[in-house]
Amino acid sequence: MSLPVSGRLDLLRPTAVNSILAEVKSLHEPVVSLMRGEPDLKTPLHIVEAAQKALAGGRTGYPDNRGEIRLREAVAGKLARQNGLRYDPGTEVLVTPGATFGIHAALMALLNPGDEVLVPDPVYDAYLSPIRLAGGQPVPVPSSIVAGRFVLPLDALEAAVSQRTKALLLNTPWNPTGTVFSKTELAAIADFCCRHGIALISDEIYEAIVYDGFEHVSPAALSDEVRQRTILINALSKTYAMTGWRAGYVAAPAPLIQAMFLVLQQSSRGPATFVQDAAAVALDGPRPGIEEYSRRRDLVLRELGPYGAMAPEGGFFAMVDVRRSGIPSDEIRRRLLHEQRVVVIHGAAYGPGGEGTLRVSFAAGGDALQEGLRRVRAGLATL
Repeated sequence: MSLPVSGRLDLLRPTAVNSILAEVKSLHEPVVSLMRGEPDLKTPLHIVEAAQKALAGGRTGYPDNRGEIRLREAVAGKLARQNGLRYDPGTEVLVTPGATFGIHAALMALLNPGDEVLVPDPVYDAYLSPIRLAGGQPVPVPSSIVAGRFVLPLDALEAAVSQRTKALLLNTPWNPTGTVFSKTELAAIADFCCRHGIALISDEIYEAIVYDGFEHVSPAALSDEVRQRTILINALSKTYAMTGWRAGYVAAPAPLIQAMFLVLQQSSRGPATFVQDAAAVALDGPRPGIEEYSRRRDLVLRELGPYGAMAPEGGFFAMVDVRRSGIPSDEIRRRLLHEQRVVVIHGAAYGPGGEGTLRVSFAAGGDALQEGLRRVRAGLATL
C-alpha cells in the first residue's frame, strides 16, 4: 500500500511544458520543438573559467545563506549601472537558486490564507501553483490585443482588485506575449498599486532581451514610493545562458528581504559557492546573445508573419494570432504535433486571454528553428 500524499497537491497543476512533453513522449517519434524557453547558447567561457577557478580554490563549502557578499555587491552594482537603482547589498539583496525560488519566497513572505494576487491574463502558468501553495488565490486580469500587441488595461486592473488583493505579479518583458511595458504603462500600473496599497512583484528575467529600440524599465526606478512596495526578481538564466546554474536574486526593502531570507533558510542554502563566484563575474561582464536572438526573431517574422505572427518587443517567444481560423488553440497545437511533428504551446495554456494564439519559441536556433518554422507554416497553411 502506498502512503497517502498531502491534500495540498490538489492545489497544484502541471506546467504546460511538462504536460505537452508527456504527450510528445507518448508518440515515440522524433519531433522538432519550438516550445521551451531555454537558450541554446553556451555559457560564456569567462564565466565557466571563473567557476573552475573557484572550484580549484576550494570554494565548495556552505555559502552565506543571504548570498556571498561578493555576489550581492555585484547585484547592487548591476542594478545601479543598468537600472538606475540603489540597493544596499548588506540588507536589500537576497541571492536565490533561480528566479522561480525568488517568486516562491516573495509569495510565502507576503501572503496570508485567502489573499489575492493579480496576474495578467495570459500569464506564465508556473506562477499560479506557487500562489496557491502560499495560501493565496490568483486573480486573472484580462488583457487586450491592440494593434498587434498585448496590453494590460487599467480598467481591467480596477475591475479585478478587491479588499483581499495583496499583490500584483508582473513580468516585463511579458512571457508569453512579448510585450515590453513602456515607462508610461508602468507608471499607470505602479500608481494603481500605490493607490490600492498592494505589493508589486516584478519578474524581470528577460530584461536584457529587447528589440527595435524598446527599453526595459524596472518599476522600482519610477519613484521611491514605488520602490518601497516593489519586489524585484531576476536571474542570470536567460541573459547569460546560465539556465542550469540556478543563480538568481531578489532586491527589495530590507524588511521584505529579511522576511524572504527567513523563508529561504527553511528550504534552501542558496546556489553553490563556486556558482556564486561565477555569477558575480557574469554580472560584471558583457551580456551576450541579443544580436543572435534578434536574427532569430526576424526569421520567425519572415516565415510566420503572413500567418499571424506578432512582433515580440522582448523575450524569445512570438505569439501567432490564429483567431481567424475559428479553431481552439489547443486543437491547432495538437494538429501541428500529430500532423507536422512540431511542438509549440497553445496560448490558452496561459489563460483565457491567450486563446486564439500559439507561442513559438526561438530560444534555440539553427536548423531546428528553420525546420520547425517550416513545419508550423505548412500546418497553418492548411487551416
